[in-house]
Amino acid sequence: MSDGDDLEHGRHRRGGAVRVSLTRRRACQWLLLPAAQLLVPSVWAGAGRIASARLWPAQEYTRLILEGPAPIPHQLTMLGDPPRVVLDLEGVDLASDLQQLPYRVQPSDPYIAGIRFGRKAPDIVRLVIDLRAAVEPQLFALQPIAGFGHRVVLDLYPLQPLDPLMALLEENRTASANGGQPTGERTAARAAEPRPDAKPDPRGSRRQKITIALDPGHGGEDPGAIGRRGTYEKHVALAIARKLKAMIDAEPGMRATLTRDADYFVPLAARVQKARRVQADLFVSIHADAFKIPTARGSSVFALSENGATSAAAKWLAQKENAADLIGGVNLDGRDPLLARTLLDLSQARQINDSLIVGRHVLEGIGSMNALHKTEVEQAGFAVLKAPDIPSILVETAFISNPDEELKLRSDRHQAKFAESMRDGIKRYFAKSPPLARPSTG
Repeated sequence: MSDGDDLEHGRHRRGGAVRVSLTRRRACQWLLLPAAQLLVPSVWAGAGRIASARLWPAQEYTRLILEGPAPIPHQLTMLGDPPRVVLDLEGVDLASDLQQLPYRVQPSDPYIAGIRFGRKAPDIVRLVIDLRAAVEPQLFALQPIAGFGHRVVLDLYPLQPLDPLMALLEENRTASANGGQPTGERTAARAAEPRPDAKPDPRGSRRQKITIALDPGHGGEDPGAIGRRGTYEKHVALAIARKLKAMIDAEPGMRATLTRDADYFVPLAARVQKARRVQADLFVSIHADAFKIPTARGSSVFALSENGATSAAAKWLAQKENAADLIGGVNLDGRDPLLARTLLDLSQARQINDSLIVGRHVLEGIGSMNALHKTEVEQAGFAVLKAPDIPSILVETAFISNPDEELKLRSDRHQAKFAESMRDGIKRYFAKSPPLARPSTG
């Protein structure tokens, strides 16, 4: 099919069929449909112009966001040979932001090779997204929230989802080939049955590095809090997490993995899934607090609560952080019911107890370089801390809404100090509470 066929005659194709997923990405049923059949039809009245068009490329998936003051009727067609996604938008103008979209495609984008647009009909704008390979798309709409208007979201996933465990193993192999530290013996004196999701090591070894999942908060569409100098929480969290990862990886017998390694959004449940998939011994979510009063200051550490928040401030913060899915943009039809059921059904009592212990160590560490907002670990219903089998804490490194602390968060030197203080607390915790032995993952 020629470029003109894409833009002017998208309903026709010389034979063939496309493979289309009509259900969730990881539990899908495939159907063969004619290329002319449209996916996800949406019929809305009164559509307005597109005020913003944004791209968020990442190895995990690439996200396209179209935003307007009113709902945007949209239809999606998948074409093959070569692979393309065609998105028809009804009743919108070819505004300047939309016209700039092709120039925002990055050469490093793993899924999008280019974007073209034109008029399919007087009232329909057609976007043709040229792909580097076949993808699995998810298309959904979001209602206005947190300053955003009506959004149409197109996520392009690889046909084979990236496996965080395999990525961690590959990272370990690369480090070993480059002279990195070999896997050390477990320090645990106790033994226990392997976790339900653990995969046996082919060598039958019970040697394993302590694995820490680091979770930089927010990302992509969700900036988190924004300081008066324009500092974004999502950037600060990622910068500190990267520094902390490097420090942990340099420790014998320890390694770290990131739930996101670039500026893109990861749903809260997916962050928990990633930590469980790599059989993490600890989950640390990294944030930068904010409050309406600029004098609020200090670092805080939080754990999960089964019985309500320990303070009104902790409850408010948990509600704010739990709203990340609505701001960042989650396909509510694509949630994993098995994961949700697991998080609700399994007892969290032991996890919470261990989380409080590690939280105190990290609070002690971070208190050595910054004032503490509260001297005790607080608790509330943070969704991202609900892994039933992994001690999990959320660290608010400092108040990005405080002018003095915002300067610290912007400083490379202070970011390293935050990371170093957290590493020290983590090391103290594992020195006193070594993780249970389990089969090796490399």
